[in-house]
Amino acid sequence: MQTLVVLGSIMMFLAVALGAFGAHALKRKLSADMIKIYETGVQYHIAHGLGLILLGLIEGRLEQSSLIMAAGWLLFAGILLFSGSLYALSITGVRKLGAITPLGGVAFLAGWVMVIIAAL
Repeated sequence: MQTLVVLGSIMMFLAVALGAFGAHALKRKLSADMIKIYETGVQYHIAHGLGLILLGLIEGRLEQSSLIMAAGWLLFAGILLFSGSLYALSITGVRKLGAITPLGGVAFLAGWVMVIIAAL
């Protein structure tokens, strides 16, 4: 439980910091298209950071707690790959980084499927 709550809280701290950085430091430096990409990264970062905290809170309440822990690690990997690639893409403009984004999306999906299985 503690691991996922701490990890989720760290992710939320970073999401708020990166969101503020994007709103204040990048708004004038990036095109509107790149800001939108960056904001998408922040949006998914926040949603799945909260998801990590939620999983940490329910982990001990389900029989399949190992699946919940694995799901948490998949959400964490999704944040790194999905949001991280969007942050890097928007700041650098290197479009090839967008090829990493779907891997993060798959990690998110796999994590949520594991939660479904653990809850059943």
